[in-house]
Amino acid sequence: MQSGKDACGAVASVVSSDNNIHSESGIPGHVVAAIDINTTANQIYRHNFPDTPLWNKTIEGIALDDFNKLSFDMILMSPPCQPFTRIGLQGDISDPRTKSFLYVLDLLPRLHRLPRFILLENVKGFESSAARELLVKTLTGCGYSFQEFMVSPTSVGIPNSRLRYFLIAKMSTSFSTQARSELPDVFPHFAEADSSEQPTVLSPTCPGSCQSEEEVREGQVLYKLETAADAQRKRSQNQDLSIRQIQDFLEPQREGDLEQHLLPPRTLLRYALLLDIVQPTCRRSVCFTKGYGRYVEGTGSVLQGCTETQMESVFAGLDQVSEEEKVQQLLKLKLRYFTPREVANLMGFPQSFMFPEGVSTLQQYRTLGNSLNVVVVSRLLQLLVS
Repeated sequence: MQSGKDACGAVASVVSSDNNIHSESGIPGHVVAAIDINTTANQIYRHNFPDTPLWNKTIEGIALDDFNKLSFDMILMSPPCQPFTRIGLQGDISDPRTKSFLYVLDLLPRLHRLPRFILLENVKGFESSAARELLVKTLTGCGYSFQEFMVSPTSVGIPNSRLRYFLIAKMSTSFSTQARSELPDVFPHFAEADSSEQPTVLSPTCPGSCQSEEEVREGQVLYKLETAADAQRKRSQNQDLSIRQIQDFLEPQREGDLEQHLLPPRTLLRYALLLDIVQPTCRRSVCFTKGYGRYVEGTGSVLQGCTETQMESVFAGLDQVSEEEKVQQLLKLKLRYFTPREVANLMGFPQSFMFPEGVSTLQQYRTLGNSLNVVVVSRLLQLLVS
């Protein structure tokens, strides 16, 4: 059961339970249609799921009769996030990119047979949107009970922050109390060191009440433009033994392979103080976005390849030396980007997942940055179908 999204149209998978095909969730299922308009995303999807019907069209371009013919039991959807992201214009339902999502809401009550299950994902910010209000109104009118969550991969022991809004809906069965009681079983790793990463059940009456993914950052600035609060938060995250270490998700690197992922000197000079640097033994990394590998600031962590060199010693007095000396100091750390395979590992993709030939590294990063954490979605599917 797979789903993703691109920058233009909502992506959905419609799933039937007729065939005994198991995914990460262990739930029998058969994808009767996957829908996306992004050429690269479709190329990758077809390479990994050659037997799944893949519709290269917009959601709103599919007629009601075509949906009725599929006779599906579940909808998995991840509408475009740009209308809701906190760094965007927050156009909400006035943004043209919500057209596909609004079409699904209009279509749902008119289906001959309503699907038993629905799972939706989006960014933090969706929980307080008008789109969310329309979703809840539609689900309630159709007879669904639903539960909303804010969940990050740290909840399943993965050292990556990717806080996302999720909604699971079930036909004719109230499970809000059940969901609350089973949440620790589905997400056993509560990141005690960082409360913002704990899985949160949202209140239907106050959906925006969950904690922010970022903490308020105050205090004296240390090296790397990092405050004392930032440093303490990172130390606490790295001490949380319920989270696995970064090294568990790295792929074996030959020296030649490593070179192509090293940050170039011009990038080090310009962005060194803004980089989120992690080591293989760390138990944390920041969210990877679609700009990873192309942009530096706020797009994801970079890995320190030479752990024998102390980062503090490299950054101490860095602003007092020439650019040439600065580069030589920074090169000692051997800072590199995570490879696309490593990002996929941190997002829970199985080892069987592959990129087809011809898809560039930047395209791989872009597609992964628009994707979901597979393990988190699988746990929610288990909760939904149980």
